[in-house]
Amino acid sequence: MRDIRRKYSEPSNKLSELLTLADRLFTQVKKDKNKLYSVHAPEVECIAKGKAHKRYEFGCKVSIATTSRDNWVIGVQALHSNPYDGHSLKEMLVQVKSLTGRIPKSAYCDQGYRGHGYEGDTTVHIVDRKHKRLSRTERHWRGRRSAIEPVIGHLKHDHRMGRNYLKGVTGDHLNALMSGCGRNLRKLLQILLRLVWDNPFLARFWFQPACVAG
Repeated sequence: MRDIRRKYSEPSNKLSELLTLADRLFTQVKKDKNKLYSVHAPEVECIAKGKAHKRYEFGCKVSIATTSRDNWVIGVQALHSNPYDGHSLKEMLVQVKSLTGRIPKSAYCDQGYRGHGYEGDTTVHIVDRKHKRLSRTERHWRGRRSAIEPVIGHLKHDHRMGRNYLKGVTGDHLNALMSGCGRNLRKLLQILLRLVWDNPFLARFWFQPACVAG
């Protein structure tokens, strides 16, 4: 770094950015916050998972909202600076309203959303293990909260949310949004194929091989 600064008294903007990143790498220590983990993607953050098999992940946090009945993705946001889960609830409900045109009556969240501080028309339920004094309907909808976990797994492994190839903060937002769109499109195609397969006439018309005469 000293040699480059000695030879280039007035470096270009790109070189100045690289030198700034090199200074961060050279001066950071183990217990520093907001450390630099990638030169090509400086926005990458270290996220503590709290699990024995995978203690940490590197990237950015993504918040997802799905319908309780059929698991359609109706909200997805990439969140930088590793915010607390409860603080992202308000922005997520605003996005759900803007995309669907309706305000959810109830939102069922895990215990990571305790202390969310949301005040609005949506009733927020924090799902815990206390089910004794709840009605049968309420226990059913609270049990449906865990249905979002396989959706997250499909988004990571089937729809490229696990590894983002788009650059920058904007690329993170686009990748998360397009992953949710891809999940909904796949569900829609499965429904259409099921309808076609159950109808013999449509199935014969749909799967009829093409013939070209010359």
